[in-house]
Parts: sequence; structure tokens; C-alpha cells
Amino acid sequence: MKKILLFTAIVAMSFTGIAQINTPAASPTAEMEQKVGLTDVTIKYSRPSMKGRTVMGNLVPYDKIWRTGANQNTMITFGDDVMIGGSTVKAGTYAIFTKPGQTKWDVYFYTDTENWGAPAEWDESKVAAKVTADVTKLPMNVETFTISLDNLTNDSAILGMMWENAYVPVKITTMTDKMVTSSIEKVMNGPSAGDYYAAAVYYMDANKDIAKAEKWMDKAMEMTPEPAFYQLRQQSLIYAKAGKKDKAIETAKKSLAASKAANNMDYVKMNEDSLKEWGAM
Repeated sequence: MKKILLFTAIVAMSFTGIAQINTPAASPTAEMEQKVGLTDVTIKYSRPSMKGRTVMGNLVPYDKIWRTGANQNTMITFGDDVMIGGSTVKAGTYAIFTKPGQTKWDVYFYTDTENWGAPAEWDESKVAAKVTADVTKLPMNVETFTISLDNLTNDSAILGMMWENAYVPVKITTMTDKMVTSSIEKVMNGPSAGDYYAAAVYYMDANKDIAKAEKWMDKAMEMTPEPAFYQLRQQSLIYAKAGKKDKAIETAKKSLAASKAANNMDYVKMNEDSLKEWGAM
């Protein structure tokens, strides 16, 4: 029995040793990141090679859904909403599937990224966008399947897929103008209530100019229709630090009432403690 166990252990160790040998992947993975306008785009995919084989219409059949690469799904991630083929594609990660043809490819951006290859059952409701793109014949063969993001502008890029002598482009349009316009309008309209509030609290906590903190907090509260109990709490602390005890007490009482209404006992206690410290209870 001991001999059998020893032999089994030796065999197991020999297989473990074999499993530790590293060899190159047949279709190595690749990842690229590209900023398109203001939007981050990331692509992860595996890259098979021709290796003397005929690819289009053979290794990759025509008119059938292809995983657009090898191994796990080819995936693209958009940091912001984009436009593809007239459809709005929300920020997130999508699998890229294609249906290659001799002169045109159907390109799909699919919401389910958990398939290994093409889905067992195709679900049209999971197609976020579909584009029919023309095939351009290249003057030379591309040995290894390649995806690129080229022809970059402020608000667009071309997603290019190349293999053998086929090149298929898909335009991706970002919302750069909308994002920049919104940023411009925000800046030109001046700081928001949240900006004034954050600046005031920082100045108080950092022991900076308390007069500025008071001014900014007052402005924030003027711009806030119904200040929350925690906002009133910070305002009362700024008044107290500025030496305006009457205002601090008045505001702390408002925060206390709002804290009780919100059933937030932590803030109830903090306000009660402050009011006691300031001689109001």
C-alpha cells in the first residue's frame, strides 16, 4: 500500500511540474485605452493569426455570428454615453459581435458580456447598437487580427477591424460638445450651492479664513431652498467659530429640529451638545 501511495504521489508531482510550464498563447490577449474627445474607451480582445490559413469565408465563415477575435468575448468599454449607427449607447461594457460578409459586415454591440464566444441563443433585446459596415480590401494581408481606434477628432473615432485583406470601419461619436457646453455654462454661471458649501466646510476644518467660510456658507444656504440638517449643523459651527454665538444657537436649533424630523439621533445629540456648550440648554 505504501508503495502504491508513493507511486501516486510521484505521478501527481510530475503532472504538477508539467502544468507549471509556460508557453505562448495561440491567440494572445491585447488591451488598448484611448481618449476620444473627453471619453475614455477601452478595448480588450484576443488576437488570432492566419498561420497560413484562409480566414474570410473559411476560418471565419460568412453570414454567421463571430466573436470578433478568439477566446473570451471581445469587449469595449465606454466611460460616457456615445452614439453608434444612430443609436445612443450608454456608458458601460459591451461585447462586440460581427456577422462577416464578402462586401459588408454587421457589427453588434451586445450588452451581455459573459459568453465565451457567440451566445448560445441570440437575444435581439441585448443589442445596444448595430451597424452595417462596408468591407475595404487591403493591398496586403494583415497576419494577426487587429482592432484599432483611428481618425480621432474632438468628438469621434473610427473603430477599425483588420484581418487577412479585409478592413471594416465603424464610426463612434462621443458627446464632447454636450459635455463641454455643460461645463462652460456651469463655470460661466458661477459656483453652485454645493461649491460654496464644500469650500466653506473646508475652510472651517482647515482653520483658514473663517470670514470667507461664513460668507460662502451663507451664500450656499441662500441658494438651497430647504437646507438639510447636516448643512445647518455645519453653518452653526462656522458661526460659532466666527464668534457669532447668537447665530450659531439659532441655526443649531433649526438643525436640531430637522434632525429630529429625520430621526437622525446622531445629529440630535451633536446639536444638543453644542447648544449646551453655547449656554442655550
